[in-house]
Amino acid sequence: MKKLLSVAAIVVLLMGCGHLTGGVAPSNIPLAPNSYTELGPVRGEDCVYYLLGIIPLTNGNETKDALAAALKQKPEATALINVTADTYSMHFFLFSQICTQVEGIAVKNK
Repeated sequence: MKKLLSVAAIVVLLMGCGHLTGGVAPSNIPLAPNSYTELGPVRGEDCVYYLLGIIPLTNGNETKDALAAALKQKPEATALINVTADTYSMHFFLFSQICTQVEGIAVKNK
């Protein structure tokens, strides 16, 4: 029983997560007032995955790819307004994930 508790304590110490605020912007491209139509809220994400926390299994975790994923949700969208970007990470014993999220309101030019 003592060994089981020791192993459980070590596993818990090797796991964790975090969330970092990236930033806020009025839009991802310059937009004149009343020059666009709102299409609705969107969210995009791009992640990178690691084995043992150091060996990349994929490439990613780029803001431009998260922005592109958000814009794809509304095919007519040309830009985002009220944009926020965040990064979060999750670390487990063998596996880690770090992601960038972009949220905003999709718009199209009039």
